[in-house]
Amino acid sequence: MAGRDDPSTRGRTEPTIGDLDRVDAPAPDDGLPRIVADAPARRPAPVPARGPRRQWWKWLLPVLLLAVGSWLVVHQDGLRGLLPRTELNSVLARADQALAAGKLDGSAGDSARELYEAARALEPDNEHALQGLKNVGAAELAQAREALAKRRLDDADAALTEARALLGGGAEVERVAQAIRAERTRSGALDALVERAQQALADGRLDGDDGAAALYRRALATDPGNAVARHGLDRIGDALAQQARAALAQGDRAGATQIADRLTALLPNYGDLPSLRAALAQAERDAQAAQDKRLADGEAFLRAGRFSGEGDDNALAQFNAVLAVDPDNARARAGLGQVAQALIVQASAALDDDHRDEAARLLDQAEKLAPKSADLAAARSRLREAGEQAAIAAERPRLTAAQQAEVLRLVHAAQAAARNGDLMLPPGTSAYDQYRAALAIEGDNAAAQAGLKALPQRAAQLFDQALAQGRLERAADLLSTFDALSPGDAAAQPLKHRLAQAWLDRATLDADQGRLQDARIALDLARRLEPNDPRVGALAQRLAGAGG
Repeated sequence: MAGRDDPSTRGRTEPTIGDLDRVDAPAPDDGLPRIVADAPARRPAPVPARGPRRQWWKWLLPVLLLAVGSWLVVHQDGLRGLLPRTELNSVLARADQALAAGKLDGSAGDSARELYEAARALEPDNEHALQGLKNVGAAELAQAREALAKRRLDDADAALTEARALLGGGAEVERVAQAIRAERTRSGALDALVERAQQALADGRLDGDDGAAALYRRALATDPGNAVARHGLDRIGDALAQQARAALAQGDRAGATQIADRLTALLPNYGDLPSLRAALAQAERDAQAAQDKRLADGEAFLRAGRFSGEGDDNALAQFNAVLAVDPDNARARAGLGQVAQALIVQASAALDDDHRDEAARLLDQAEKLAPKSADLAAARSRLREAGEQAAIAAERPRLTAAQQAEVLRLVHAAQAAARNGDLMLPPGTSAYDQYRAALAIEGDNAAAQAGLKALPQRAAQLFDQALAQGRLERAADLLSTFDALSPGDAAAQPLKHRLAQAWLDRATLDADQGRLQDARIALDLARRLEPNDPRVGALAQRLAGAGG
């Protein structure tokens, strides 16, 4: 170390560290007293005299500063990575929040996709940002599936486009794309179907396979939420309900009921249907009450002997009023038959009193009501016989042998025809026609008159046989024959009931086996006989709902 009196350093003396490599070398003799350590005898060391302290630490601080500075320069890149990334982390946190909230894309800078892309701009290889963009793509794909399920095809396409851009395609993306294309094809067909239904509705074609109701139902089977199809069915319901109420207002209860049945089959859940059914039931009760009163009045007039006349205070007027509304009313038809029989009885009494003109007038009235009545035919023969007898003044010769033989032949032929079941057909050779031919020759022929009066009973016997054999068409013909031969006969009603039940059984069997048209024909025949039978209404609703 240079001395402090070194001439070269006179003036200001700068501190020096000296030779650091010789720190441990023996110090040179500087004329100061030496301190010698005691031998290792562990004797207390004598306290050396205080001398001036050396401040060696002053040279250490610059060395440390220099070393630290050098280390910082060398490791500056690594230290930079340890600094807090406040902006990046904030962007990623906001992106995660947007993704969780379902805000996937946009243009305001606050969507998940925009924020993850902003994070990549700060750090292109950031794993969090890359995975976030994949998550956005997956969420867009899920939204595409959801929109497809709801048939929002434009929304599905938009979401799929975003998903494809973020995921780079893939099998699942293509599956969804194919499903969207298929749905667009199906939607096009659906739109065409709805358009056909709307045109059918506008044309008034409501029923049938190509009617508005069937087309709208097919559209709803494809798309249960289709609002246009649902509204179309509601319009059909409104139109049918209006038609039914208009028919009711005009007194056409049968027509109103048929329309209501159609409405029930097409739209069983139509809102106004219960109200319409209630109105129909009330109209039916009112009409039935009025009809029952007319029938009761007509029967009372029969008992009082007021069979016919000019006004409505007679049996004929009351029964005709019922038939004008209900042409197949069995009670009214039976009443007319009773009126016809009463008129024939009156005509016979007039003949007994030799009042041929009065008898002819009464028989003419009876013929309008029961033209095929066996009693009417017999009375006509008596009237004709009386006229002939009057013409020849009782000197009429007896029948010739040929005439007697012809009468006998006709009676025998008529009896054979009756046994064979040819009661009123074929014309000319039927039992009815041959008995009348015999009476035309001999008006009071007992065999011909008895045979003619026995024909209704024979018709009932043949009816039973045909019904037992399942020959319902033949049974129906025989029932008509019975009504014609014996109008107003109370025995007709049980026959009608049995035939109606047989037709209903056949209609049910046909429906069970899929022969719907045959079932409808059989049902219509049963309805004509017993329109108010509960089985008729139930089967009508079933067939209406079966379509075809």
